[in-house]
Amino acid sequence: MRKTGRLGFVYLSVFVALLLTVMPMPQLVKLARPDWALLVLMYWSMALPQRIGVITAFFTGFIVDVLVGTVLGVNALAFSVVIFVVAQHHLKIRNFSVVQQSLLLGLLLALYQLLLFWLSHFLTGVYFRPQYLWPVVTGMLVWPWLFWLLRRYRRQLKIQ
Repeated sequence: MRKTGRLGFVYLSVFVALLLTVMPMPQLVKLARPDWALLVLMYWSMALPQRIGVITAFFTGFIVDVLVGTVLGVNALAFSVVIFVVAQHHLKIRNFSVVQQSLLLGLLLALYQLLLFWLSHFLTGVYFRPQYLWPVVTGMLVWPWLFWLLRRYRRQLKIQ
């Protein structure tokens, strides 16, 4: 497979994550929906930090802003900050076990939610509710499965 075709799988996985982000769900389940696009970007920025970084995160965050109808740039900025941290420490994070990665990425997901809340509060005056942290918990629970799935395809397709 050509290199561009292999890298196309990376963008296909981000596209699928965007679809999962906007997929209709019952209200109760929607509150706990993991941040799929951010989780997928976290994986790829750990696996391919030279290809997937802050610029990809910014544009993906901007697309999430458009898809979910938030203030433009809020998710873009928050994605960029989180992916910057992941890309800077990708060698350390990759050496952790999946459980340790899940805990660390839970902290980064909490940082993402904090940035979203802080920017939304500053721009629109919303107040914090504990429900904002449910995506952090579900993201931590989904991470081992997502890590296994994406790593399997990365190795099978020899994406470097």
